Amino acid sequence: MIILASKSPRRKELLKEIYDDFLIVPASINEFEYKEEDIARAKAYAIKDSYPNDVIISADTLVICDKVVFGKPKDKDEARYMLKALSNRSHEVTTYFTIIYKDKEITRHTTSKVYFNELSDELIDKYIATSSPFDKAGGYGIQDKDFPLVNHIEGSYTNVVGLPLEDLKETLKELNLL
Repeated sequence: MIILASKSPRRKELLKEIYDDFLIVPASINEFEYKEEDIARAKAYAIKDSYPNDVIISADTLVICDKVVFGKPKDKDEARYMLKALSNRSHEVTTYFTIIYKDKEITRHTTSKVYFNELSDELIDKYIATSSPFDKAGGYGIQDKDFPLVNHIEGSYTNVVGLPLEDLKETLKELNLL
């Protein structure tokens, strides 16, 4: 069985493009106890003992602007700060993913560059009013098509959404799981 160690609805939808049937088991960890690059691995290991014979896939996405990591905004003010900081600039989105299968573990990452449009205060306020920013790193979702936040990207679109399917598929093939 494939286990997705994530509660992200976006990762669930993306993984459906690879597997029809999988189980969602969100990992319960304190992300502040880990370095950013170790969170995906910690999520996978948090549930490994409960599913020792299954394939565990976990991921964690970071938005990085000027060497500052933007997590999920905790309130409207933080969301507004993040969106203003990203406005009319580029930033990087890196998703770390871990696959554990029996005695094998692979952790990799994918980075994309995202270029934002210039965002007006009015657009930012309308976007925040949707509550969409609050469950997304950086306070935005590239898939939120009603709001012209992103001008263009260099790299993987699915990485920016939260699960780099191209690299994930390649890694699953290496493990003979696809």
